[in-house]
Amino acid sequence: MRKTKPKKRQVLPDPVYGDIRVTKFVNHLMYDGKKSISYGIFYSALETVKAKLPNEEKPVLDIWKAALDNITPQVEVKSRRVGGATFQVPTEIRPDRKESVSMKNLILYARKRGGKTMADKLAAEIVDAYNSQGGAYKRKEDMHRMAEANRAFAHFRF
Repeated sequence: MRKTKPKKRQVLPDPVYGDIRVTKFVNHLMYDGKKSISYGIFYSALETVKAKLPNEEKPVLDIWKAALDNITPQVEVKSRRVGGATFQVPTEIRPDRKESVSMKNLILYARKRGGKTMADKLAAEIVDAYNSQGGAYKRKEDMHRMAEANRAFAHFRF
């Protein structure tokens, strides 16, 4: 590369829980710079999760983190052109990309769900991910299955 790598920007912790991961999640959730609306959606989704899982003794933020961990993929496939053929090469995912992919998948499948408000849809997807089911969890399983099927091409890793 000709230029130096850009500096990593510092993300400030969120106002309620004081957690940087929450702020990153809200940044992914945000449309058109409407961060306060995104915070409102996220916090009301966590309240709904707390109402849906009353017998759970863990704090609601730990439930959300466990749900994210359940849908975090470990490997992904990348296209690699060798000769005239294109191979799907399984590669490990960097830790920061793992976090980003899991958050984006959770939000994507929450948006695809049926429901009244985005907060309700997000809460339902968080509960499903916590219970190892739902669209985002299925996406992770599909990524792992694809990597396992293409394990023979792992020597093309770049």
